[in-house]
Amino acid sequence: MIRKKLASSLLAATGLALCGMVHAQQHNTLTAQEKAQGWQLLFDGQSLAGWHSYLAKAPGKDWKVSDGAILMEKRPDDPAADFQDLVTDAQFGNFDLKLSWKMSPCADSGVMFYVHEAPKYQNTYETGPEMQIADLACTKPDSRVLKERSGDLFDLISSDVEWVNEAGQWNNFEIIADHGHVQFFQNGHKVIDTQLWTDDWKRLVAKSKFTAWPDFATFREGHISLQGTEDKGEVPIRLWFRDIKIRKL
Repeated sequence: MIRKKLASSLLAATGLALCGMVHAQQHNTLTAQEKAQGWQLLFDGQSLAGWHSYLAKAPGKDWKVSDGAILMEKRPDDPAADFQDLVTDAQFGNFDLKLSWKMSPCADSGVMFYVHEAPKYQNTYETGPEMQIADLACTKPDSRVLKERSGDLFDLISSDVEWVNEAGQWNNFEIIADHGHVQFFQNGHKVIDTQLWTDDWKRLVAKSKFTAWPDFATFREGHISLQGTEDKGEVPIRLWFRDIKIRKL
């Protein structure tokens, strides 16, 4: 009888554990607690609703949905319009953004915010600061250059430690922007903590390549962007994004 009770307890515990695993694998969903906290999905896991390519009305042809993730897959001879950076239809000011990504070997990308969409700006990076995405070691030259490694505030501030997984593995990003206070987290580790729009910030920008674009990082709300226009990586270049959610602050 004791053995039967022990076996039943073990089976029950195993069942609970399996239920927890199944629940944890439900990507692109929000828990009841997250909904109560004000989180909203930016990707429903099935379509590109709520997204379009920069300065276009719809996503380019190289952007699609595959196995519950946004997939960007391109080849060198694809027209530029097909892989133009993806941006949200909506704009955001103070926010907490979370997402997961992975890449094919040696690829390069980024997540931008405060992107202003207007014909006078030909590229997302002319206005939007970027949390860099790069492979652990083989994205040349980015993985080997400070301020251009994964998790860095691109070309402006480098993280102390590169908390990024190798190509083919999922990584978690979080960007918090609250009245100019910007924090980046990569796989649960804080990698950037800075303040926009101060005199120190303006001096930092002035020493970077972004000084060529006077409106860079000056807007206080804008679109979220997933970069598809970089040409680094093994062909075909592939990037995946999922579990994209945001909470207004």
